[in-house]
Amino acid sequence: MPDRPLGFGRRSTEDGPPADGVLAPPVPGATLLDDDGAAELLPERPERGHKGSFGRLLVVAGSLDYAGAGLLVCVAAGRAGAGLVTLAVPESLQPLFAAKVVEATTMGLPEDDVEELEPDEALARILDHEHDAIVVGPGLRPGLATRQFIADLLAFEDAAGRDGDAPGEGPATPPIVLDAEALRGLASTDAWWESVHRQAVLTPHVGEFARLRAGSGHDPEADGDLVDDDAARATAASAAAAEWGQVVVLKGARTVIAAPDGGVAVARFVNPAMATGGTGDVLSGTIGSLLAQGLHPFAAARLGVHLHGLAGEAVRDRLGDAGLLASDLPIEIAFARRRLAVLAKRKSREGRLGFVPRSAGFDREPEPRPSGTRI
Repeated sequence: MPDRPLGFGRRSTEDGPPADGVLAPPVPGATLLDDDGAAELLPERPERGHKGSFGRLLVVAGSLDYAGAGLLVCVAAGRAGAGLVTLAVPESLQPLFAAKVVEATTMGLPEDDVEELEPDEALARILDHEHDAIVVGPGLRPGLATRQFIADLLAFEDAAGRDGDAPGEGPATPPIVLDAEALRGLASTDAWWESVHRQAVLTPHVGEFARLRAGSGHDPEADGDLVDDDAARATAASAAAAEWGQVVVLKGARTVIAAPDGGVAVARFVNPAMATGGTGDVLSGTIGSLLAQGLHPFAAARLGVHLHGLAGEAVRDRLGDAGLLASDLPIEIAFARRRLAVLAKRKSREGRLGFVPRSAGFDREPEPRPSGTRI
C-alpha cells in the first residue's frame, strides 16, 4: 500500500511517486489545485444571510429518459451552498419532477411537442424568472428545438444590466454552465462562440470535447491523447478556451480547467470509482451553485472541480474503486466544503497575536461522518 499524502485527496501513483513528493504541472504556467488554493476561493457566507443571499440557480435539465440528470444537478447545487434552486423542465413532465424534488422548486417550460421545448416561449419564461446563474443541458431531449433554444439562450443580451448597473457596466446576463445536450448542440453550430453574450463554463468529457473541436474546424486527432496525456489535455483545453472565449473544464483523470486569458489549473484526482453515470451532472450542479453565489467562472470551475474530487475520494475511501453512485457525492461535497471553510478560517488567523474569540462550533474539527449512501 503506497503512502498517502497528508490532507485531502489521493495522489496518483500510476507512474510512481515524484521524487520530491510533489506533482509537477503538466505544462508551464499551469497550477495544481490543492486545499489551500481551493479554500481561498470559497464565497463568503455571512452569518446573518438568508436564502436569497446565497444565490438563485436555474437548472434547465432532464427528460423522461434522463430524469435523474436534472435531479442530481439540483441536489448537488443545494449541497454546494446555493440558497434557491429551480428546476425548469418541459411542462408535460413538471408533475413527475415536482414529485421527486424536495428542496428545489419546479417550472414548466412551453412545448412544441411532448418533451420538446418551444424555443421562443421557453426563453421568454426563463427571462421572466429571477436567477443568478443557469445550468443547461444535462438530460435534455436532443432535437432541433433544443438546439435552437440553447442558441437563443446564449445569444440573449440584457442591455439594461442587473442590480442597478448602467448599460455596459457589470454583469449584463447571468453566467451559465453548459453540459451534455447543450454541448452537443454547440458542436453542430458553426462559430457558435461568436454569438454568445454571457460568461459560460463548458464541462465536456473527452468525447464531447472532440466533437466541439471538430465543429470548430480542428482535427481532434491533432490534439493528441486526451485520456492519458496530461500535457496534451492541458494544451488542448487552453487552446479551446482561448478560441471560444469561455472557461473550459475538460473532465477525466486530472481534470483541466482553462480560462480564456490563458490561466490553466489541473486537479490532482485520479479516481476510477468516479467513472459512473451521473457524476458529471453533480459537477455541473456544483459549479452552477458557485456561480450563483457570485464566483467568477474560472474560480467557480476550479473550486467546483476540487470539491467534486474531494467528494469522490471520500466515497472511494469507504467503498474502493467500484460501487460509487453519483447520488453518494452531494452530501460529501457539503462535508468537503466545511473542511475547506475550517482551513480558510485557520489560515486567516495565522500571524495574529493575542486572544481571538472562537465562533461557536466553527473551529472544531468536523464530527465523523455517518457511513452509507446519502444524497
